[in-house]
Amino acid sequence: MSHPTSRPSTPGTPAHYDRRTIIFHWLSALLVLGLWVVGQTIDNFAKGDPRVMVRSLHISLGGVLAMLLVLRLRWRRNGGTQLPAANPGLQGRLAIGVHHLLYLLLAAVLAVGIACVWIRGDNLFNLFTVPAYDPANKSLRHDAVELHELLANTLLVVAALHAAAALAHHFLLKDGVLRRMWPGRG
Repeated sequence: MSHPTSRPSTPGTPAHYDRRTIIFHWLSALLVLGLWVVGQTIDNFAKGDPRVMVRSLHISLGGVLAMLLVLRLRWRRNGGTQLPAANPGLQGRLAIGVHHLLYLLLAAVLAVGIACVWIRGDNLFNLFTVPAYDPANKSLRHDAVELHELLANTLLVVAALHAAAALAHHFLLKDGVLRRMWPGRG
């Protein structure tokens, strides 16, 4: 059964995603990249207020990304344009699998990030403190942060492969796949 707002692709003229889907996609991409950069540089800031502010920014932007993910998934299910895979067969199934993997990794990174805040305890912008779950359990804190970093790095690698595939479609195959999600379309 077809989604009510789905538009079939016709060869040579790819359909486009709706504006909200495109905005959700690119905002998510920018937030993921920005959060990764901030996460990689937190320890470069001096202990005390500078590090508290950068970590607070990271946590706050992570919260924004979590809300964006929820809105994006709701929109995808209830109103967003649903397009068929751009390519048939194995290539199309692989593309769908990568998209599902990206959603899964994003949800996992966010869930573990939220867990890190509660396990480690955090001071947010010097406005309030989230108490540590078990302050004496340094091993749990270390393992949670390591898992968050591993998932974030994996998400970034898969997202980079996703972007590389989109660029290959655009510049090598010239099949219009990238234009389906390009801003200013649809």
